[in-house]
Amino acid sequence: MERRLAAILAADVVNYSRLMGEDEARTLAALAELRQKFFEPVVAARGGSIIKRMGDGWIVEYPNISDATASAIEVQEGLSNHDVIRLRIGVHIGDVTFQDDDVYGDGINVAARLEALAEPAQVLISDTAHQSLDGKAAGKFGGGETHELKNIARPVAVWRWPAGSDVMAPAQPAFSLPDKPSIAVLPFDNMSGDPKQEYFSDGMTEDIITALSRLRWLFVTARNSSFTYKGQAVDVKQVGREMGVRYVLEGSIRKAGNRIRVTAQLIEAKSGNHIWAERYDRELADIFELQDELTEAISGNVDAELAGSERQQAYKKSTTDLDAWDLYQRGMWHYYKTDKGNMAEARRLLQRASDRAPEFSNAYTGLANIAFNETILGYTPDRTATLEQGLRDAERALMLDDRDGYNHIALGRICTMLGERDRAILALETSIDLNPSSAMSYYGLGFALYWFGRAEEAIPLFGRAMRLSPHDPQLWAFHLARSFAYSMLGEFDLATVDSKAAIQVRSDEFWPHLGLVVACSLQGNSEGARNAYDRARKIYPAISAAYVESLIGTLHPPYLKHWLDALHQVGLPGD
Repeated sequence: MERRLAAILAADVVNYSRLMGEDEARTLAALAELRQKFFEPVVAARGGSIIKRMGDGWIVEYPNISDATASAIEVQEGLSNHDVIRLRIGVHIGDVTFQDDDVYGDGINVAARLEALAEPAQVLISDTAHQSLDGKAAGKFGGGETHELKNIARPVAVWRWPAGSDVMAPAQPAFSLPDKPSIAVLPFDNMSGDPKQEYFSDGMTEDIITALSRLRWLFVTARNSSFTYKGQAVDVKQVGREMGVRYVLEGSIRKAGNRIRVTAQLIEAKSGNHIWAERYDRELADIFELQDELTEAISGNVDAELAGSERQQAYKKSTTDLDAWDLYQRGMWHYYKTDKGNMAEARRLLQRASDRAPEFSNAYTGLANIAFNETILGYTPDRTATLEQGLRDAERALMLDDRDGYNHIALGRICTMLGERDRAILALETSIDLNPSSAMSYYGLGFALYWFGRAEEAIPLFGRAMRLSPHDPQLWAFHLARSFAYSMLGEFDLATVDSKAAIQVRSDEFWPHLGLVVACSLQGNSEGARNAYDRARKIYPAISAAYVESLIGTLHPPYLKHWLDALHQVGLPGD
């Protein structure tokens, strides 16, 4: 690996894809002539070295910024009368790293973003580059306005040639925000330098749009609208105004050898704040399978992170300024805290939401999920009445909207606790069909399969849920349920790992400690089982075998027997 400070020029052919579509032979011939007889001779005359060639552009390194900017202007002036090719050019001075036949770094990234921001026949340079020029050369550039460049952490002051030109076209009129959360998915950038990879980046963008469109609570702009920004460097605040959306998802794809790297960022458009960002490094084997995997991972994360952002925004609002959506999200904020007091507050808020908007299906779904938690966590004095009300709420949600996967999850979870095996599994399988990127759907189905004696089939579903939403507020429950399943299969070491993972997040709940009791006790680790039992009893001193059985009485009978045997071994009282 070699790293150095360099002056970088990034040049790109304007409307290359359209030109190729109209007349491929003519475009390629014009580009070859431009490269051999004009562009590369100008670069060489100024001491430039082409460090990367793409089908529609170049990355050039210069010994100093003066030669880089002089070359850029000379190229644009020389192309002013060309009948086919026009270029956009960006120039910056910064660190450049050479590794594994590729080049990257701040110098490359900023120059490339400036080039994408430029208008046809324009040269944009960074403030860093501008300050390095002498007075005469610097005077050829106008502007100095600060811009937020895509995937660049800090704002950049931008200077332009010709001095009187505009950096960007005027913003279009703003649209008002929809009455529910809204998102635009921008075309993922192909950073591979290989036009053949465009189909992968475009295809994955389209698949993510489709996946997010399955979320009934989310407004997603159409593919044709999002793709108007393809190939442009955009300000997410501007996108938010132009598209009328609260959130923007953007990303990039880079292929190197047999590996591919995909980055994704979820941004709140109004503030420009990043809500979530992730990088995925994968082996490039089956391209379609990889595309599906990354689409699921990204859309699953977006689902969880957007919901979390909406909960936080609702929680910050004044209690006198809450509509049905805010009441729902505020209620879900309390729901995910899981303790008894917060669960009661969640029920109160969601009941208010359903009273205010009786057609709002998600409020009834939330109430059904609360009934499930109140039952399994022992918060209700009347288990039967709570589940019956939860069933009515879930059925009401489905009557209002049977295309919402979350409504089917709610029904499936309630039916699981009621012991209605076929109805539970069918509802949860339907939820996956409606939204294959939903971590909660896979968790719910896995839990139902475990509950009805199919622990081996449940385990990969819990793993899928964790992969789809690795930062999910319910992640501790995913680990705990998998621990239960592993214990029933005699995989006690794996059960112990998952129980401890659940305890690390929710040490204030007795269930993760009981999960560890079962794993250790059935394995013959009496000391570990006793220690875990002591911690569970400190959290809930009245715990007894009869109490646990009252919570999980419809569990598959052989599994229930394993549970009770393990608890009796550590001295858990019967009553």
